[in-house]
Amino acid sequence: MAGRSFKGCGCAIAVLVVVLGAGGYVGWKYALPWWKTKPPPASGGELRVHVLDVGPANGDSILIVSPSGKTVLIDAGDTGKGKAILEALKRNNIQQLDYFIGTHPHPDHLGGADEVFKSIKVLNVIDNGQGPDVPESLAPPKPPEPTAGKKPVAAKPQPKKKLDQAGVITKFYNEYKEAITKVGAHYEKAVPGTKYDLGGGARLTILGPNEPLFTRDKISSGGNLPNANSVVARLDYGDFSMLLPGDAEEQTEHQMLTKDLSLKAKVLKIGHHGSKYASAQDFLDRVKPDVAIVSCGEWNRYGHPSQVVLDRLKTVNPNVKLYRTDLHGEITITTRGRENDHVIKTAKEAKTDLWVGRLAQKDDSTRSGFIAYGDFGPPPKKVNSK
Repeated sequence: MAGRSFKGCGCAIAVLVVVLGAGGYVGWKYALPWWKTKPPPASGGELRVHVLDVGPANGDSILIVSPSGKTVLIDAGDTGKGKAILEALKRNNIQQLDYFIGTHPHPDHLGGADEVFKSIKVLNVIDNGQGPDVPESLAPPKPPEPTAGKKPVAAKPQPKKKLDQAGVITKFYNEYKEAITKVGAHYEKAVPGTKYDLGGGARLTILGPNEPLFTRDKISSGGNLPNANSVVARLDYGDFSMLLPGDAEEQTEHQMLTKDLSLKAKVLKIGHHGSKYASAQDFLDRVKPDVAIVSCGEWNRYGHPSQVVLDRLKTVNPNVKLYRTDLHGEITITTRGRENDHVIKTAKEAKTDLWVGRLAQKDDSTRSGFIAYGDFGPPPKKVNSK
């Protein structure tokens, strides 16, 4: 009897080993990566996101204050906007910036950075490692190749006008890089997949740009090279999520769609100030935001936000809530990470229809010199006709 009671145990044990082994493989293959990427639980403290008003010209600057008090500033508006950002930091009792993220080298995103760096301690600086895109027509000529047995021929001097134009393009960036060195901040290049623990359960993840970076020959005819290589980040806190794409355009969005990325988010900061060259339909379908925020200026010449983009948003989610810095001023989001508990407040009430886009005076693409020349001034004055 005792012998028969153990009959078949060997097979059962073998089957059990196979099952456990298969379960372990599945866990290692799928559950472990999911667990590693799963955001930490929300602490219940308050997370604040301030989409700062750096108008009336175009620009971006977003302040994040985590439940533990860690701070992130994404971009710093245009040249001369450092004071407005510093005032916002003072209002929120910010003593230092744990992270500054420069999404891309355009003056309406990095122009105010040097002024900010000079006035508040900055611990870490992250950007895409790229300098401004100087048009080939303005780039200094390469010295001629030396010919054997002949004296090298000196390069022709650049006309002063071209040197001045090139200087305008690079001045803001040179000041930004010098400020990083002077304040002694730790610098690193944005690497997709890198996660920054902001404390209290809040986490910031870098999603782009992905290697190889876009080059002039690999962007669409309406694209802009620095925009295409924007740093893209995702903020998670419990049930709350926000996608922060800088000025990423359609080609960047399509690149992200081919990656295994978590793009669905509660809140989307619309890319490139609401340009028609960003926020493609398939990208919006993937993100499917409940809230869309446009950071743009009432003086912008490029038709931001574009009516096409606003219409796409409504197609994706007819109930999406829209906020615009040109009409609302500073936009503040607070959440404790619970389901649908985020609260949005604006500095002022919009006096015109949010869903009516602006008319463009210029095309916002590289082919028309978009942004490279710092063209953010007020629109031409109206002439009274008699």
